[in-house]
Amino acid sequence: MNYHDRRFRPVSNSENGQVSSEMVFHYQQHGSILTCAYSGGAIRSGHLIGLVDEQGNIDMRYHQVDALGELRTGTCRSRPERTVDGKLRLMEEWQWTSGDGSAGSSVLEEV
Repeated sequence: MNYHDRRFRPVSNSENGQVSSEMVFHYQQHGSILTCAYSGGAIRSGHLIGLVDEQGNIDMRYHQVDALGELRTGTCRSRPERTVDGKLRLMEEWQWTSGDGSAGSSVLEEV
């Protein structure tokens, strides 16, 4: 699985999350290393870095500054699926490593 130059948009997120449909994640991948810069909605600036395994699962860490000027950090595991039209969908389980430490889930779809 290679995510290089693919774009994803959130289609659902837990209430305690900050990503929204106004955001687009533009992934870059070199070997097993995945990176992304993102912004939009409640996020002024965010970055993620992760490792992609042989099945396309992503183990990532993220940090972002939100609209209130707060720095937030977390971890996320993404599992890829194919939609009926052949695009990728990422099923994500994440947890804040800052703030309240709560966990949630989100779904991103390739655009």
